[in-house]
Amino acid sequence: MNTAPRHGLARVLSKHGVCSRTQAAQWILAGRVSVDGSVVRNPEFPVVIGRHRVDVDGQALDGAPRIYLMLNKPRGLVTTAKDEHGRDTVYRCFDGTTLPWLAPVGRLDKASEGLLLFSNDPAWAARITDPRHGLDKTYHVQVDTVPTPALLQALHAGLEDDGEWLVAKQVEMLRAGGRNAWLEIVLDEGRNRQIRRLLAAHDVGVLRLVRVRVGELPLGGLAKGAWRLLTAAEVSALGGA
Repeated sequence: MNTAPRHGLARVLSKHGVCSRTQAAQWILAGRVSVDGSVVRNPEFPVVIGRHRVDVDGQALDGAPRIYLMLNKPRGLVTTAKDEHGRDTVYRCFDGTTLPWLAPVGRLDKASEGLLLFSNDPAWAARITDPRHGLDKTYHVQVDTVPTPALLQALHAGLEDDGEWLVAKQVEMLRAGGRNAWLEIVLDEGRNRQIRRLLAAHDVGVLRLVRVRVGELPLGGLAKGAWRLLTAAEVSALGGA
């Protein structure tokens, strides 16, 4: 009995990381995609990955070069391909380039900034975001108070919020002024708005939040809004390739 799973053609293209699912449907309707040599115009056409040959503009889907890069995300951009409210997205940083479709690996919310990874390699991205992979993420966070040692200890101890356990793996004070301070916070899991929620539970507001490191990959001196390709060693260190 044939039990190989079938997926819609648009989903197959997006799973391979060559484009978003919406863009895949547009390509298919435009006649740019073929299956086993025949043009298919139905985005839901059933395909068995590994059995059917899928070409885009005559190029084999599996032959698309894999790209891995890091962006210094500016504050005010949302991490999505298209925003229903018309807000600027992180893809504005790639305007004018010849890059293929790349998906964000993880997220940073609109008000956050710093190191954000992109790739068209879904398997690599899945390893990066898998909690079992154990990649620490390091943030520099400006808060609207000067934390006491007891507060730092409480952040490290963690708490439950809306049914989720929020905890910082490491917390330390970097520097403090009269009314605010900069903290370095390390997380080993990626819950939605985890740092902001953890601090808010202790009545601490976030003034700036910058991701400065993923695993052993530092943001370094990359300018805000700029991007660069990862080296082969960096790709392998983060998630293998």
